[in-house]
Amino acid sequence: MKFIMSLLLVQSMLVAQPNGFSLPSLFSDNMVVQQKIAWRIWGNASPGTTVSAKTSWGSSATTAAGENGKWMLVLKTPAAGGPHMLTITNRKEKRVIKNVLSGEVWICSGQSNMEMPLGGWLPSDTIIGGAAEIKKANNGSLRFFTVEKQFAIEKKAECNGKWEECTPASAAAFSATGYFFGKKLVETLKIPVGLIHTSWGGTPAQAWTEAGYLGNYPVYKNIVANLPELTRQEHALAEWMHSLKQITISADHDTTKWMHLDFGDLSCKDKLFDDAKWKTMNLPANWENAGLGDFDGAVWFRKTVILPMEYRGRELSLQLGPIDDMDIAYVNGIKAGGMETEGKWRNDRDYPISAEMSRDSEMVIAVRVVDNQGGGGMWGKAESMKLALKENPANSISLAGIWKYYPVAEFRNMTFYYWGIDAEKYASRPQMISQLSANTPTSLYNGMINPLIPLVFKGAIWYQGESNADNPVEYRTLFPDMIKSWRETMQNGSFPFYFTQIAPFDYGTSTNSARLREAQAMAAVSVPNSGMAVTLDIGNPTNIHPGNKHDVGDRLARIALAKTYKKPIACSGPEYISCAVKGSTVVLTFKFNKGLIVVPRKGQNNFTIAGADGIFYAADVKVKNEMLVVSSPKVSVPVAVRYCWNNTDEATLFNSDKLPASSFRTDVEK
Repeated sequence: MKFIMSLLLVQSMLVAQPNGFSLPSLFSDNMVVQQKIAWRIWGNASPGTTVSAKTSWGSSATTAAGENGKWMLVLKTPAAGGPHMLTITNRKEKRVIKNVLSGEVWICSGQSNMEMPLGGWLPSDTIIGGAAEIKKANNGSLRFFTVEKQFAIEKKAECNGKWEECTPASAAAFSATGYFFGKKLVETLKIPVGLIHTSWGGTPAQAWTEAGYLGNYPVYKNIVANLPELTRQEHALAEWMHSLKQITISADHDTTKWMHLDFGDLSCKDKLFDDAKWKTMNLPANWENAGLGDFDGAVWFRKTVILPMEYRGRELSLQLGPIDDMDIAYVNGIKAGGMETEGKWRNDRDYPISAEMSRDSEMVIAVRVVDNQGGGGMWGKAESMKLALKENPANSISLAGIWKYYPVAEFRNMTFYYWGIDAEKYASRPQMISQLSANTPTSLYNGMINPLIPLVFKGAIWYQGESNADNPVEYRTLFPDMIKSWRETMQNGSFPFYFTQIAPFDYGTSTNSARLREAQAMAAVSVPNSGMAVTLDIGNPTNIHPGNKHDVGDRLARIALAKTYKKPIACSGPEYISCAVKGSTVVLTFKFNKGLIVVPRKGQNNFTIAGADGIFYAADVKVKNEMLVVSSPKVSVPVAVRYCWNNTDEATLFNSDKLPASSFRTDVEK
């Protein structure tokens, strides 16, 4: 009954074309169907009309569209192979899906480290070996489908995307982690693999969780309770937005797509532009925390600077620090510079100002910032925002402090809706009790997971957690609940769910990411049919987007091969089991402990030990009989041991398979 109700809901949410025959984009040329199962395909047709499917592998089925025009067929799929053809007919209309393969289908999801493409986000976020891999990425047995980004307050039944064969062009734009995962499966299993990529950078687990599973969390309970009102308000906002002019951004991997955007706002750059009614913001700051909330789009910032005599008529440097995500900067109406391609959100902006541009005593700096996801704004350190003399950079004027700002366009689901300098139009924007974004609880489940229901697939891989690192205790239950919500609503059984543990990164003193890694390790134990890839040895403490995605994909594939496909392949580093205090030492035992070895990094083994006073000291560690003996001359009666318990600690503990242990502690809090 639960399945039937869920399926009816899915079918009722499909956007029907009156008396029209249509298929979701999931069903298209080059697709991969899950092998040897009862496979579902669905769509729209005129109510009561007959829909038939016939396949080149010999399976066929017929049904009638329901009163709402929805239909679904179940076909038996063949063993891995192909190519095949699938033909669906409805009255005089026919859809022929060509170059279909039967094989293994996996979902790849999460935040930016799953989203990060094989081509990287240049120049700062690159994939190690990515360029060489792209050149040889011709593999007809590996297929990709990327779900176009969309968040929603209501469940969506359709998503945009298309199936593509693995080529250098398609691989460069596809998830690097997903690519390496799929490539390993194809090479090992010798069968086709289809990957459905659905991820969004900077997003929390609650955004990917079905609403019904969030009601037990006080922080989300009100949001869930207010969904009916939010839905009403969202409809009003959508009506208002669709009354605006629009610019749709291609989902393709096009480096020029963010350039030359005209929102009817270029007069904002002019020196004499009237910004008297603009609001103010204290910069640097992420604008989410400084007045704009969860806003993605284009925002102008302006600041007037009175130049001292020694700066006038001189060559200067306009330094703005990092800007999230893209920008164009003007001085007295003249363009000084800009970064208008993706991946430069951590790059410091340093633009030249000519002597001609600095000749007046008053200088107006205008910057248009475009944020396409996650945080936005000029967000670096105060000392990074300054005007400096080119020949003497130490001589500078601080630009940190109060700037005026004004939004001119809002970016939602790959479309800019813009009002430009029409302040009255902007003032008429319907207000919401809660701003909807990709971070809103359940919004990405609705927009990017629900459209996949009721597709049959093999399993899922997941790389996320960084955006929940500040609340690791909640993540202990939230993450398993997210997995449960997928399994119970996607109607694909308790499918395998394998995930990546977050890597070392300097989150600052306010966050201890080891606690989030601990929550992930707990999920690997408590959630059936799951597994965790440890990345403590392949991260980058100074870059939240580490470039080694080959080993991430490889480790996830190892887990799938060992657990799902029952291949004799190592997939885990040492797993902590228990400890025993013996005199002044603590003896640690592990699973997967064959060939246990400690390899210090920079002279540190990253183990610490404490007595009853709770003060942790660097520990001495010895391997004995595939166990670890931990001690310190500063601790005579030990109570607890911790391993890699700081944000940036990297792995030192491995087994003979050269796989690392997860960070852990013996004094786990309840």
